[in-house]
Amino acid sequence: MRKLALNDEILLKIEKPARYIGGEYNSVMKAPENVDIRFAMCFPDVYEIGMSHLGIQILYDMFNRREDVWCERVYSPWVDLDKVMREEHIPLFALESQDPVKEFDFLGITIQYEMCYTNILQILDLSGIPLHAKDRTEDDPIVIGGGPCTYNPEPIAEFFDMFYIGEGETVYDQLLDIYKENKKNGGSRWDYLAKAAEVEGIYVPAFYDVTYKEDGTIDSFVPNHPNAKEKIKKQLVMDMSEAVYPENPVVPFIRATQDRVVLEIQRGCIRGCRFCQAGMLYRPTREKDVEVLKQYAYKMLKSTGHEEISLSSLSSSDYSQLKELVNFLIDEFKGKGINISLPSLRIDAFSLDVMERVQDIKKSSVTFAPEAGSQRMRNVINKGLTEEDILGGAGQAFDGGWNKVKLYFMLGLPTETEEDMKEIAVLADKIARRYYEIPKDQRNGKCQITASSSFFIPKPFTPFQWAPMYENTEYIARAAIVKHAFQDQLNRKSLKYNWHDAEVTVLEGILARGDRKVGKLIEEVYCLGAIYDSWSDQFDNDKWMQAFENTGIDIGFYNLRERYEDEVFPWDFIDIGVTKKFLRKEWDKAMKGEVTPNCRMQCSGCGAARWGGGVCVEGKN
Repeated sequence: MRKLALNDEILLKIEKPARYIGGEYNSVMKAPENVDIRFAMCFPDVYEIGMSHLGIQILYDMFNRREDVWCERVYSPWVDLDKVMREEHIPLFALESQDPVKEFDFLGITIQYEMCYTNILQILDLSGIPLHAKDRTEDDPIVIGGGPCTYNPEPIAEFFDMFYIGEGETVYDQLLDIYKENKKNGGSRWDYLAKAAEVEGIYVPAFYDVTYKEDGTIDSFVPNHPNAKEKIKKQLVMDMSEAVYPENPVVPFIRATQDRVVLEIQRGCIRGCRFCQAGMLYRPTREKDVEVLKQYAYKMLKSTGHEEISLSSLSSSDYSQLKELVNFLIDEFKGKGINISLPSLRIDAFSLDVMERVQDIKKSSVTFAPEAGSQRMRNVINKGLTEEDILGGAGQAFDGGWNKVKLYFMLGLPTETEEDMKEIAVLADKIARRYYEIPKDQRNGKCQITASSSFFIPKPFTPFQWAPMYENTEYIARAAIVKHAFQDQLNRKSLKYNWHDAEVTVLEGILARGDRKVGKLIEEVYCLGAIYDSWSDQFDNDKWMQAFENTGIDIGFYNLRERYEDEVFPWDFIDIGVTKKFLRKEWDKAMKGEVTPNCRMQCSGCGAARWGGGVCVEGKN
């Protein structure tokens, strides 16, 4: 019988002990002596968040299909168990075997958002693995990072042996085979890293040197090892229909954030919003065949017992076979007690018809993401959405019986004026007016328009990567302008406005566009006790401000200045397909308020076509 790493006394004292015991339905058990490689797959956040991550489910399934590999899962211990583990000197362990992570060959960490960086150090620290890659020995696992944040890995570069840039289904098998061969031949850790550096998409930070100019910007970023490539090319799965996908995903013991069957219908996005990193990183658009998705729906519902199916995509409405898929799911499963969840839909007649078939419309709301209140700003960000589109969609929703609308905006966008800010409230009021134009006897009670604004963060590989940010006091002042504008509207009793945390925004901006020098800030704030920074009840801005003071890192250098046109960025060594020249061209068009058509309307020559054998999914270069 499997022995748990935590005794009953500890399990009874901590919140949600089911996070740590493993043994869930569809989890994979193997005998350690029968495998050549043990891989600990980590999501550096609490269990419920990590169990909802599709990427880990895909890689977990893919690795465990190999007889010579046993992949297990690791999540960040919540603060209660973190305290106990430190006091009792209990090493961090994997869920399946309950064995210490330090005994594994690999520790793979999925890096989904910047505010989990201190949790990465928590994982290493609790595992007994040296924080700095240069201090690790032959007895330590190879620490490899993957996920969206690896498209600028420099702030956390010193904590990783290597990074996998791109989608994990492509060269992992090659990496594992090289590891086996190196181990068989008695090769060292360094020998393995040298061989891995020759694999497309693999970045070994130790094999590169960075020098800086007097102004603090990067002067050079060059390989110092013969196997290291000058450019790291992202890895993409081009045939989504044939790509590995988990038919038997692990079913959590406790309710996860996304507790449902997830059907990934496509990757990439045809839209071209200038603030959106994912829309640039995952080009070109690649669809999964509808017949394949139908089969996965059957198999995954049967293997998990879930009662909901969700479609996963950056923009579900752009999936060319959406109507056939949705109608199939509704006709096949709705009558069997299976709920259908359809995120990322544009609000049009078809979407509303579908929503009416799958939701209780008296309890639900429809969601729009105009991102900006004025048409001028929507053109600047290339949103591709007019006021007519928004009011027309809201009107159709109201006519169909909905009376609740959620609106998502951003504040602090490039070129934003006070008038643009106030237009957020004006647009919300226009939507409310559209509702009250319906005859009173045909309305579904009072309407509620809830508008939320996040604060804009320039991300690498977007046209806005050159843009400056603001101090947190300025963000709060902008939110106050919007709030007061809401109070001036005719239908203010039907309007509600809230905004995100400005202090976290400032930190995200630094971590998103930071260089290697930012690593000492992350380590310092971790040493001051910071973990779970993405959780509002755990986040402590004072610790971060103390870390800035202790390390001498200048917030203004990273956030408050506009980058110059030919500045060397920390992420310039990565080739995502979309060219820097194209991104700069989009920045210039943004400054003029010019709109770029979406990929289906017209190919704009972004460069992503190279990943499709010279032909982009939506057009030709």
